[in-house]
Amino acid sequence: MIQAGIIGGAGYTGGELIRLLLPHPQIQLKFVHSNSQAGRLVHETHADLLGETDLRFTGDLTDAVDVLFLCVGHGEASKFLHQFSIGNHVKIIDLSQDHRLDQWVYGLPELNRDQIQLAHRVANPGCFATAIQLALLPLAAHGLLGGEVHINATTGSTGAGQKPTDTSHFSWRHSNLSVYKAFEHQHLGEIGQSLRQLQPGYAHALNFVPQRGSFTRGILATAYTRTDLTLAEAQSIYQKYYQSAPFTHLSANNPDLKQVINTNKCVLYLEKHGDNLFVISLIDNLTKGASGQALQNCNLMFGLEESTGLRLKAAAF
Repeated sequence: MIQAGIIGGAGYTGGELIRLLLPHPQIQLKFVHSNSQAGRLVHETHADLLGETDLRFTGDLTDAVDVLFLCVGHGEASKFLHQFSIGNHVKIIDLSQDHRLDQWVYGLPELNRDQIQLAHRVANPGCFATAIQLALLPLAAHGLLGGEVHINATTGSTGAGQKPTDTSHFSWRHSNLSVYKAFEHQHLGEIGQSLRQLQPGYAHALNFVPQRGSFTRGILATAYTRTDLTLAEAQSIYQKYYQSAPFTHLSANNPDLKQVINTNKCVLYLEKHGDNLFVISLIDNLTKGASGQALQNCNLMFGLEESTGLRLKAAAF
């Protein structure tokens, strides 16, 4: 069994990763670290895990594992690695943004599967970045991003993390919708990095407008850009690009967010409107956008079938 540890297990991504690792057939969750919850039973914090585990959060650190997942806040992963020496025998997957830009192997399997399989350090992509990149990678792979891309994406409240803020409080978020960080969201750097990896020299604007939605989980992203491709040609390009990707699927019908909630899927849908190719991309921000993708990367790093432990059913009703 592969021995795993989680650093920062009290938050949303840590809790989601615990849920995925506990039933995994080839990974044993050895410890879950949390400074704030040390000594408490895991199910006292993540109440849905009552009856699933008797693990307790620990405040002690050890590298007596095969893989370590860093589920800490942005900026905290770098601090942790400076404060605590991790042996070279331990593979690390960082779910924060600290190592995504030109540092560790970028953990988007649909882009870097071969590199991930050989990596000891993987930077898990951001949730918005995952949805948007999967909407655009097939075009970049064929050098077909010829101009600006216009993107609008709405995320659920769990995307803001577990720590309460003014814009995540229930009474503010419920029945509400708002724009934030328009044209300057932090995920733009990693999106541009990946597009240039496939289409060197691409320097056009990514006009990204993020929104906070009045729901808990999921991201609905839309993107459009000018292209001479017909709809049939674009669909063929997308089908071929993702033919070996177990979780990214092209839908023939306009999809809805419930098709991906609680799964590691990305569902894409294409339309052509005049000269514009319009793409819808749907993911669950906590699975494919975070913890599910981290487990997918872990499977690849240890030579397992990448879908192991991730064949999850959508909450369709």
